[in-house]
Amino acid sequence: MHMADALLSPAVGGVMWVAAATTLAYSSQKIHKEERIEREETVEFRKKVPLMGVLGALVFASQMINFTIPGTGSSGHIGGGMLLAALLGPEAGFLTLASVLVIQALFFADGGLLALGCNMINMGFFACFIGFPFIYKNILKKEFSPTKIMVASIVSVVVALQLGAFGVVLETSLSGISELPFSTFVLLMQPIHLAIGLVEGVLTGAVLIFVYESRPELLVGYNGEGKQGKLSIKGVITTLLVCTVLIGGGLSLFASSNPDGLEWSIEKVTGSTDIDRTTSVGSTLENIQEKTAFLPDYAFKSDEENSMGTTISGIVGSDITLGLAGVIGLGVRSKKKKEEKLHI
Repeated sequence: MHMADALLSPAVGGVMWVAAATTLAYSSQKIHKEERIEREETVEFRKKVPLMGVLGALVFASQMINFTIPGTGSSGHIGGGMLLAALLGPEAGFLTLASVLVIQALFFADGGLLALGCNMINMGFFACFIGFPFIYKNILKKEFSPTKIMVASIVSVVVALQLGAFGVVLETSLSGISELPFSTFVLLMQPIHLAIGLVEGVLTGAVLIFVYESRPELLVGYNGEGKQGKLSIKGVITTLLVCTVLIGGGLSLFASSNPDGLEWSIEKVTGSTDIDRTTSVGSTLENIQEKTAFLPDYAFKSDEENSMGTTISGIVGSDITLGLAGVIGLGVRSKKKKEEKLHI
């Protein structure tokens, strides 16, 4: 559901940039100001710093795999916001997903730079700050079980993705994209993203159930009672890292070639997956993106069909995300330590 710059006016794109930046600032400050939590109730944030990097890399790699939506000619990929929020909390989850989207836009030309704020809000905010606290957590209510985790994952992901899809429609409408009439566009976007949300919900639930069985205290809100983990935290992180390499370096080669839910909806309305519309701001940002994107569309510029480009994109992108998300986590941890020393 990565939006392209052609779907937005500079005004709407700018407003959404401000909204995303505000959410990023809020998330960072909220983590800084968190009160210390008793160790026996949860995993300390410093132990989750490596998890931020690995999960960011996992989401990056997983977003490269578009799965086919049967009978539609469309495809979808996970957003990852709910998975990140369930394991890191909404603030750290949003920061991690934002790092994924920045890397995708800058280095792989996946999603426009003008649209980056929209993509952060549509894919991150609705999952981390609405779906997670108001649906996922309420369904579990500290009574964790594999069945409840799966139900909570599916319902919360579906709702968050529906809000994100509606956000796309609203943003294009406010941008004056006459090629995409609001009523027609929304009637296509909502059903196809319902189907995508169901698949993502199941995949999210499967990963969270694995974590629950392996190291349940890694799940945000778990009360630490009645279950012994089968793996160490390092074991969980190692397993997720191995999955990231396999997905980004191998499974990404088998991604569906069908247009994703957004492109499919646009094509149903206009007959093409792209909107041919540019502005001076959009052109400037597109030129910047052309210079920074060394593997546009996850392929070598000289050979779009070279599968090696996809493999390298998956591995390199995951590594960059791993590093950036880890740096963000270490930065948050470092600032918390300084603040704690000042209060001693």
